[in-house]
Amino acid sequence: PILSVCFLLQRIHYLSLEFYMGRTLQNTMINLGLQNACDEAIYQLGLDLEELEEIEEDAGLGNGGLGRLAACFLDSMASLGLAAYGYGIRYEFGIFNQKITNGWQVEEADDWLRYGNPWEKARPEYMLPVHFYGRVEQTHEGPKWVDTQVVLAMPYDTPVPGYKNNTVNTMRLWSAKAPNDFNLQEFNVGDYIQAVLDRNLAENISRVLYPNDNFFEGKELRLKQEYFVVAATLQDIIRRFKSSKFGCRDPVRTSFEAFSEKVAIQLNDTHPALAIPELMRILVDIERLDWEKAWEITTKTCAYTNHTVLPEALERWPIYMFEKLLPRHLQIIYEINQRHLDRVAALYPGDSDRLCRMSLIEEGNPKRINMAHLCVVGSHAVNGVARIHSDIVKTTVFKDFCDIEPEKFQNKTNGITPRRWLLLCNPGLADIIAEKIGEEFLTDLFQLRKLLDFVDDSVFIRDVANVKQENKLKFAAYLESEYKVNINPESIFDIQVKRIHEYKRQLLNCLHVITLYNRIKKEPNKKFVPRTVMIGGKAAPGYHMAKMIIKLFTSVGEVVNHDPVVGDRLKVIFLENYRVSLAEKVIPAADLSEQISTAGTEASGTGNMKFMLNGALTIGTMDGANVEMAEEAGEENLFIFGMRVEDVEAMDKKGYNAREYYERLPELKQVIDQISAGYFSPKEPELFKDMVNMLMNHDRFKVFADYEAYIRCQEKVNELYRNPKEWTKKVIRNIAASGKFSSDRTIAEYAREIWGVEPSDVKIPPPNEPRE
Repeated sequence: PILSVCFLLQRIHYLSLEFYMGRTLQNTMINLGLQNACDEAIYQLGLDLEELEEIEEDAGLGNGGLGRLAACFLDSMASLGLAAYGYGIRYEFGIFNQKITNGWQVEEADDWLRYGNPWEKARPEYMLPVHFYGRVEQTHEGPKWVDTQVVLAMPYDTPVPGYKNNTVNTMRLWSAKAPNDFNLQEFNVGDYIQAVLDRNLAENISRVLYPNDNFFEGKELRLKQEYFVVAATLQDIIRRFKSSKFGCRDPVRTSFEAFSEKVAIQLNDTHPALAIPELMRILVDIERLDWEKAWEITTKTCAYTNHTVLPEALERWPIYMFEKLLPRHLQIIYEINQRHLDRVAALYPGDSDRLCRMSLIEEGNPKRINMAHLCVVGSHAVNGVARIHSDIVKTTVFKDFCDIEPEKFQNKTNGITPRRWLLLCNPGLADIIAEKIGEEFLTDLFQLRKLLDFVDDSVFIRDVANVKQENKLKFAAYLESEYKVNINPESIFDIQVKRIHEYKRQLLNCLHVITLYNRIKKEPNKKFVPRTVMIGGKAAPGYHMAKMIIKLFTSVGEVVNHDPVVGDRLKVIFLENYRVSLAEKVIPAADLSEQISTAGTEASGTGNMKFMLNGALTIGTMDGANVEMAEEAGEENLFIFGMRVEDVEAMDKKGYNAREYYERLPELKQVIDQISAGYFSPKEPELFKDMVNMLMNHDRFKVFADYEAYIRCQEKVNELYRNPKEWTKKVIRNIAASGKFSSDRTIAEYAREIWGVEPSDVKIPPPNEPRE
């Protein structure tokens, strides 16, 4: 009976081209409740568990927020007892390793599989064919996709254990293999060697992760990756659906009536959007369902999460690429579009502008397919990832769609797993919290509210401050061993770690650093609150301005850190090769978390939540999840500054004039003149001319408009830091208010409101106990 009960539950399939897992060893020990036992056993062998943990490579199969979110979600789905699978690609090379050479980013291949991966199990018995190219033949039985090239998809399974509940889910990643007859057909007669070498062409599909975050690069290999993961995954889902016997007398299930009740597919952004036409192709061409039935099943099965409103990030694939690579899918998309537009035309007769805006096909040279429109039309639920973002999605990007089907649009504010982002990375803090309120907060983060009872408890205040100081000392020691830099552990650890992007405004941070430097130089005998400003993050290899931002920050560091007048009152450090395992070290040590994107550009952010949970105070704009963090903790317990979304919109209407700020604010003018004149690049005085020109003449993200408010807000930070007790009280209020930002809460909402399943806290008995 246990087997058949299994399929009572709907199965969740989380499709993502990125899973930014980081390391697995410590997380597995924690979720299995084995950490102390392993620690003891390793110690008995005369070894150090921490040293062992440092040897493990990060699984860096993601760029940033979107891929890390997928990893947190897998942890939460297992911890909530949901029958869920993560499906993605087993990239041979993940996100590049970043080296800083002479202040410039240099990329190095991330050969993370060099010594094998002990966590994965190859499953060749489930290998599946994926088809590309070819043509569509019209037969009396309907369209047939023929003369295709086949690539095999080999699954590798990684276990995903829930937290102390004996549930283990699976992340299944596909690797591309050439079939044995690949390119050895008649046209290659004689060139056997070349034909064997050409197998690489097929296997390149899973070779490397595209290193762009919030930017669309329309390369054919990327489209191949997107179809590869979708085609393999859907075959796998359908095989499992057909072979499950529940409620069905046939040895193999033939009816798809119950499909959408048993199968949920969540599309993590538009990257797996091809699941929609691919499921249609299977149901119509192979399973011979009529179009209407197939479309009903498809829309009920699929749901879409939108991760950005930045236009340069939205996927728009040229039609000529589809025509060549996926000719049948192009036909299906045309048909979906035709029926969709017929419906819109019936609702809004004569409104051709609206038809144009809402089409899946964008006119232009070349014509393109708007993948976000495909996802909205082909899904029963569309969600943004923070309340403000979901509102923007409804009122701007998808306004026309929302007018027609408002009930489709939802919000699911992101979250983080408290197991990795508190218990694992900050055991000292987890301990003193557990002492006060017990351990239940690890599976019900809302319990942290109980800490409000201790906000005036001088012993607890002291403990929280001590844990932070220990974390700072430990991180300072790490920096000393890794980077040979000495930092003042009494200083404010002011940290901005995230991908380098103009919209995240690392430049605004940079301007503040230079302003502080100028103030110290101007009044060298004045008492300043010491600061160590750290920025970390990777720039996409082709993103020139992002690379210049790194160069500017490292150049400022060169000047500031070697100026004897400054001493240890200001240090500027670029954290090289920021990744999950480094985040686990830096976040617990932070005093100040920089979340300073232009209002309306950061969909949610999740780093902001990690810092909050780990006892850092946030300086930030009212953007993404910062808005809800301020709501939970009280705005007075964050350092909120700058324009709101409405202010940004108003400024767009009247036009943003950077020069007026430059001329009105003497400190800003001084900073820009220094950058421009080569003060920080004396050997290359022209180095930052382009950047200054961008800031003065075409800055989409309005850095100068928020400069004055940011500097003022930073002065408030200094003021509060001078009063350690009041600072720590705010820290406690923030930790106490971070319950909402658990990915357990997020996933429970997805489960109930999108997938139609109920999370469970039932603990499965361990394997050594007999089941009834």
